[in-house]
Amino acid sequence: MGYGPGIVKGSGQECPLHTGAKWKPGILTLAMRRSRLANMEVHFRPETESRLQELASKSGRTPGDLIEDAMAGYLLELSQVREMLDGRYDDLKSGRVKPMDGEEGFAKLRQKSKTRRAGS
Repeated sequence: MGYGPGIVKGSGQECPLHTGAKWKPGILTLAMRRSRLANMEVHFRPETESRLQELASKSGRTPGDLIEDAMAGYLLELSQVREMLDGRYDDLKSGRVKPMDGEEGFAKLRQKSKTRRAGS
């Protein structure tokens, strides 16, 4: 097993996808470890559970599948928002963009909107 990022103990060679997998020179596949989360119990308000059961019955899917899809979508969206905010913060920190007072920003938006309406 590896003892550093990308290095396999005793081989002196890097493992291209080192994630704790066992690797030997000349072997083309890696024995990957799979993580498995324990089952989780989620409690909903009665009206939410009722809506979930209704949607499950109409769609022919299990409530668990619906929850899994909803959480996957939520987590994807959350990571995209986090990435966007990190980028905006980096832009501010580097000086590529200048911070603007909220009132000034709204005034500019109002003016843009007013100009567009006058041009239409």
